[in-house]
Amino acid sequence: MVSPAIALAFVPLLLTLIIKYRYYFVLFYRAVLVRIWKDCVTGLSREERAFQYVLTNSTPGDPDSILDAFDYWCTNVEFISNIGPKKGKILDRLLLEQSPLTVLELGAHCGYSTVRIARVLPLGARLYSIEMDQGNAAIAEKIIRLAGFDDDTVELIVNPSDEVIPRLRSDYNLERLDFVFMDHWKKCYQPDLQLLEEYGLLGKGSMIVADNVLFPGAPKFLRYLRKCGLYEWKIHRATLEYSKGIRDGMAELIYQGIK
Repeated sequence: MVSPAIALAFVPLLLTLIIKYRYYFVLFYRAVLVRIWKDCVTGLSREERAFQYVLTNSTPGDPDSILDAFDYWCTNVEFISNIGPKKGKILDRLLLEQSPLTVLELGAHCGYSTVRIARVLPLGARLYSIEMDQGNAAIAEKIIRLAGFDDDTVELIVNPSDEVIPRLRSDYNLERLDFVFMDHWKKCYQPDLQLLEEYGLLGKGSMIVADNVLFPGAPKFLRYLRKCGLYEWKIHRATLEYSKGIRDGMAELIYQGIK
């Protein structure tokens, strides 16, 4: 049995750890514990609860109103790992600078980033959004249509990315992607990027933006970028969406072609 004196000796260490990692404890509480409790109480998924809030607190056909409702819910009610408003503004700027006509999104989740991207695209552009989870895709579809985007602007594809990418040319007549946004499973960043290269879907100047490369992190993806020599790239440093004190970043890549 541990004596009280020994137990007390660990109190300063415990307090130090709590203070140092307090933002991670808060994130765990909001993203995991609250979610489990509300799943049990409501019988709805977190994404369904978010959709209900957005539906009743936004203006149909107004993408910014929908994003604002999402941001409020994720900040004050439950955590969802959307790109969020701070990193979202970086994404907005890059899209406006690039003015892409053909955009691929890997990981629609519940449609936040899909709406964020679609609202700043030039006239005639088209966004292809891939989401492998059927439940999340159903929510994303409702959010996208609530924002006022039809199939001619946003096409939602429900399948794993590694199955869809090889078929983009044959099934969707895509010759080149001007812009790619990655926000799905971080372990898929590197293999999916290599699939895009392998199937010739990137042209010189194509831009790829990858979220959460520092937290939770995509170390294999970053190592590949350092070694392959196919991209000019940099990291836009920020904090994790809807959180304080957790450092994160988005990678911006410009494809240079095979040297």
